Amino acid sequence: MTVSYQPQNPLIVQSDRSILLEVQSPQFEAARDALARFAELVKSPEHVHTYQITPLSLWNAAASGLGAETVLGDLAALSKFPLPESIRVDIADYMSRYGRVKLERQEEALVLTSADLLVLREMWHHKAVRPFLLEDRGAAGLVVHPERRGHVKQAMIRAGYPVEDVAGYVTGAPLEVALRAVDGCGAPFALRTYQQAAVHAFHQGGSLLGGSGVIVLPCGAGKTVVAMGAMATLQTQTLILSTNITAVRQWIAELLDKTTLPLEAIGEYSGEVKTIRPVTVSTYQILTHRDTEEADFTHFSLFNAQDWGLIIYDEVHLLPAPVFRITAEIQARRRLGLTATLVREDGREEDVFSLIGPKKYDVPWKVLEAQGFIATASCQEIRVPLAEEARLAYAVADDRGKFRIASQNPAKNELVLELVRRHARDNVLVIGQYLDQLNDLAAQLQAPLITGQVPSRDREDLYARFKRGEIKALVVSKVANFAVDLPDANVAIQVSGTFGSRQEEAQRLGRILRPKRDGGDAIFYSLVTRDTRDQEFAAKRQLFLTEQGYRYQIYHVEDVF
Repeated sequence: MTVSYQPQNPLIVQSDRSILLEVQSPQFEAARDALARFAELVKSPEHVHTYQITPLSLWNAAASGLGAETVLGDLAALSKFPLPESIRVDIADYMSRYGRVKLERQEEALVLTSADLLVLREMWHHKAVRPFLLEDRGAAGLVVHPERRGHVKQAMIRAGYPVEDVAGYVTGAPLEVALRAVDGCGAPFALRTYQQAAVHAFHQGGSLLGGSGVIVLPCGAGKTVVAMGAMATLQTQTLILSTNITAVRQWIAELLDKTTLPLEAIGEYSGEVKTIRPVTVSTYQILTHRDTEEADFTHFSLFNAQDWGLIIYDEVHLLPAPVFRITAEIQARRRLGLTATLVREDGREEDVFSLIGPKKYDVPWKVLEAQGFIATASCQEIRVPLAEEARLAYAVADDRGKFRIASQNPAKNELVLELVRRHARDNVLVIGQYLDQLNDLAAQLQAPLITGQVPSRDREDLYARFKRGEIKALVVSKVANFAVDLPDANVAIQVSGTFGSRQEEAQRLGRILRPKRDGGDAIFYSLVTRDTRDQEFAAKRQLFLTEQGYRYQIYHVEDVF
C-alpha cells in the first residue's frame, strides 16, 4: 500500500494527538497560527516544534465557534501524511461533546438536558456528578441542586462532558453607563473593531448563549476597554476584581477617563479603602484574606453586597483557589474573564472554563502587531557563563539551589549595566525575581526599586514619574508583572524569572507592548546563565510567546561586548 507524501507541507500529525511542525517551512507561520486555535505548544527547539491537542483545547475552540470540520481541514491541508483515522475520530468526538449537555432553566428548576439519553444515564450514575443532582426526569433531563450550578459544571467537565450553560442570569441592579466619544485628554475615543467583536462574542445579543466567558487579548490591546464596552452594553452594577491596588486605581482612572460614570459611582475596596458603590473595584488579595487558615474569608460578603449584574475577573489566569470556590456559588451572575493567556501554572484551566466560562474571543498577538495596535517587539535571549568559582556551589546544590545560583549569576549585572547604558534614551524596566539581586542592580544603576515592600502610594508616584520621563530606568520585582500601565516603556531586561512560568514571560513582554507615541519598536531581553537550570527554564517560559509568533534570537554575552 502506497501512502501519499506531501514533503512541502510542514506538519506531521500523530495518533497520540501530538503534532510536529517544521520551523524552516515556508508555511510555518500559517501553520502556527492555525494550530494556536486548537492545540497547545509543548516544546519549541530550533527546528521542530511540538504541539498537543487536548480535550480542553478542543472544547475552547468549539466554544469560540470553531468546528471539527475546520480543524480537520486545516490539519489535512498542512500535513505531510494522511491524518490517522484515530485523530479524525478523536477531534470529531471531543468537539461534539461541547454543548451535547446543556444546563437549562425549566420553570424554577435547573436541569441538565441532552438529546443523548445515554449520556444522561451515565451522569446520573457518575459518582462525581450524582451528589449535585436531585431528580431523574428521564428524557426531560436531570434536576440540579439550585445552589450547585457551578459545582455540577466542574464535575461534568472532569467526567468528559463540558456543559453549555444556557440557564440565564440575573439582570442585576440597573446602572446608566456609556462610553465617551472623547476621552479625558480630549482625544477621540471609540472601541476598535476587534474590541467590538469581543464584546459581541461575550454578550451574544443578550441571548442565553452570552453572559459568561473569557476574552484573550495581548497586554496593551485594551482588555479594560472591552470590559467597559460590556458594562455599557449591560447597563448594570458591576464588581471588578484585579491583581493589586495599583491595578485597582488604574481601573478607576480608566473608568473616569472613558465612561460617563461619575466619581461618586465608583468605589475602591482594598486593604486601604473599603467603599462599596454601584461599580466597585477590588483585589484578589483582600478577598482571600482571613485571620487564620481555619477562619472564614473575611470579605467574601462583597460578592453579595450589591445586586451585581456583572463580575469582571481581570488577569483571570491568576484567580486564587478560594475565589473559584465562591464563584461556583454565584453562577447566576454574568462573568467576564480577561487575560493575555489561558495558561495557569497550577493546571486549573478546566475550572476557568467551567466557572468563569469558555474562551469566547481571542486574536493572535502578531495580528494586532501587524495592524499597529500593539508595538512591534523583538525578543533576545543573551546567555552568560557562570564563573568558575560558582560552579562548585552549583554542582552540589539541589535543583532549587541550582536555579537560584544560576538566576542570580553576578555576571548578569555587568550585562544589565551595559544594556541600560546603550538604551540611555529609552524607557527601561529591569525585571527580576530575587530581591537581593534587584537591590544590587538598583544601587549600581542608581535607579528606583519597586517591590511588594514599597507602599502603594510610593509605587504610584514612581510609576507616574516614569510615565512623565523624569525616570528613565526602573528596577521592578514581580509586583509589576500584572496590570501596570506604563505605555512608554520600550525596553525590558529580565534578569530572573519564576522557574518555567509561561504566563509570567507573556506578562513581562506585555509591559512594553503598548503602542509608542513615536511609533518605535520594543525590545525584550532575557538574560540566562548558559548550560544551567536557568537556561532550561527559560526555554519553558518562552513557549507561549513562541506560540504567538515571537522568535527569540539567541546571543552569547561575547556578542554584546
